[in-house]
Amino acid sequence: MGRDDDRDSAKERGRIKAIDRRLDDPKTGDALSRRERQIMELLYRLGEASAHEIRRELPDAPSYSAVRALLAVMLDKQLIQHRKQSRRYVYRPLVSETKAKRSALRRLLGTFFDDSPEKLVASLLDPSDQELSEEEIERIRRLIDSERPGTSP
Repeated sequence: MGRDDDRDSAKERGRIKAIDRRLDDPKTGDALSRRERQIMELLYRLGEASAHEIRRELPDAPSYSAVRALLAVMLDKQLIQHRKQSRRYVYRPLVSETKAKRSALRRLLGTFFDDSPEKLVASLLDPSDQELSEEEIERIRRLIDSERPGTSP
């Protein structure tokens, strides 16, 4: 019994790693639609939810059947999984929130900033686009300093 559980657990970890690798690769990473992104954000916040709960939380919510169709697509993309709870399905994310954020950030960098983190930060610091408070700028400086090798926060 223990060995089967270990095998199943290892198989699940391997499947999740394969999904993470697919998201890490900008050539094969499945870009999320606006609605898919909203659903993922909800599931990260709630932990798990039924189609009805997801629909209730979505801004400008589509029909219940449209939500179910979106969830089916997301199941096919292996972004979420579901389990039966009484007479309904409950959905939860398969992709870690950290991996999803990194993947989205890589796409943002590639699309708008020529894969340059420097250009992204410069854009954030551009006063014509957005004004950062001195406190926010100081927190950014501390983050940068803490990431440099040989420095301490």
